[in-house]
Amino acid sequence: MPSEDARPTHFVRSFERGLAVIRAFDAEHPARTLSEVARACDLTRAAARRLLLTLADLGYVHSDGRRFRLTPHVLELGYAYLSGLDLPGLAQPHLEQLVALTGESAALWVPDADHVVCVARVPAPRVMAATVAVGARAPAYGTATGRVLPAGGPRYALSENDLEDGVRTLAAPVRDRSGRAVAGVNLATHSGRTSAEQARRELLPHLLAAAARIEADLRITDRAPDVPPGTSRRR
Repeated sequence: MPSEDARPTHFVRSFERGLAVIRAFDAEHPARTLSEVARACDLTRAAARRLLLTLADLGYVHSDGRRFRLTPHVLELGYAYLSGLDLPGLAQPHLEQLVALTGESAALWVPDADHVVCVARVPAPRVMAATVAVGARAPAYGTATGRVLPAGGPRYALSENDLEDGVRTLAAPVRDRSGRAVAGVNLATHSGRTSAEQARRELLPHLLAAAARIEADLRITDRAPDVPPGTSRRR
């Protein structure tokens, strides 16, 4: 946090303090007394009280008379950010996390008629044979990602050499609030480096977890995926 002298002239200290009070509540401290909030935020009791009461008036904090808790109203703050993102934007941090956990390339694909189109990708830190880029198209029937998108499709699919020779691909669907598969997330790995059984055992749990996280964000925002310009949505 910048020192008082380093802050620009437009800086609103009271706003900073209000945000600090909100951040004082977390999984380990879902409820705090006035004194605890004051200590956590390095505020006087009087300042902490004014901020907590203001947040209570605005609906962000609830008090039982002694302890304060955040209300679900604070979710609006995060929703404003998430609702401004399209599906690739929502998926990007989850793809980055997936690559960090597995060391393999990850991508998000959306359906377009009888093809799938790559709309987000994070390459592996190691050299990878697959050179798929954002905007790439592939026949849906010939890819693991394409097989998990139809209604009633599998929870995940594994394919060999569907993107390039020597590449094994695992894919899982991303479903919207209605349960419709609107996208697929995949991992691509060298066939010679990871056996099919290893991929199922070591990579699949991370892939399914990433798909679930993307689904959770998608359902919060209730946004349909954007398809590339000049393409049509799959019916």
